[in-house]
Parts: sequence; structure tokens; C-alpha cells
Amino acid sequence: MSKKTIVYPKVEITWVDAEESGDIGWNELKYQLKNAKTPCPVMKNVGYEIYRDDDHVSLIHSIGADQCSSVEKIPIAFIKSIKILENKQGSKDE
Repeated sequence: MSKKTIVYPKVEITWVDAEESGDIGWNELKYQLKNAKTPCPVMKNVGYEIYRDDDHVSLIHSIGADQCSSVEKIPIAFIKSIKILENKQGSKDE
């Protein structure tokens, strides 16, 4: 099999994360009402974009010729911006 060179862009994704607040069991209502008004956390992830569709973007953080790190999927609805940082040459068996 020959190897085909493919490009995976290195991107920075800024996204809004869902958040849950409180401890197991009972929580103070006053604290929870105050916390309910705080914005959800804004997160940033950097990685190689290996897939994108209308539902989500998939990133890996490490890549070699035949192995890679785990895949992280971020729902499109959570994403505020995607910034392309650079391109990475990879290879794929044909």
C-alpha cells in the first residue's frame, strides 16, 4: 500500500462549555440562585482538526505516522470561533 500525504490543520477552538454546580445532596438555594446567573465557562482547545460536519468538530492533540491521541469532539452549537494556526502533514494508507 502506498501512503498519501494529507493535511490536518492545527486549530484553536473557542467554545462555551455546559456547567453543573452544586454538591451531591442538598445545596443552599441562595447560592444556587446566585450561581445560576453566572455565564457558562468559555474554553479553548488546540489540536489537529481531523473531521468537521454540521454536528461537531473532532480534534486530536498528538499525531504520528500510524498512531494518534484520543479524539475530542466539540458540538458545533457550543463553538464561538475556530482559528487556523498552521497545517500539519500526515499520511494515510490508500
